[in-house]
Amino acid sequence: MDSNTNSQTNISSANEQKDPVIWKTAQKRASFKYHALIYFIMNIFFWTLWYISLQNGNDNLNDRSGIPWPVWPMFGWGIGLLFHYLGAFHNTNRLAEREYEKLKKNNY
Repeated sequence: MDSNTNSQTNISSANEQKDPVIWKTAQKRASFKYHALIYFIMNIFFWTLWYISLQNGNDNLNDRSGIPWPVWPMFGWGIGLLFHYLGAFHNTNRLAEREYEKLKKNNY
């Protein structure tokens, strides 16, 4: 296969129409992966910041229960990340499809 045929294949692939449902799913999953990467990078930063401040003798960064402060943003952001995962990797249209079929049967 020569390079001219290869470039024609790439051009035809680029011009190919994308299935809107599959494209939207791909975008959601890519968005989740980027979100997860940022989550892990920022949590490493938060925990490093906490550790460095602890080494400098600043005990005021812990609350009274002794729980390090990075736990709270990690927990809250983790809940958001969980919902992003569920939206990206689990088909939420099943409920809508069932409801649609039910309404279709009842001629509503």
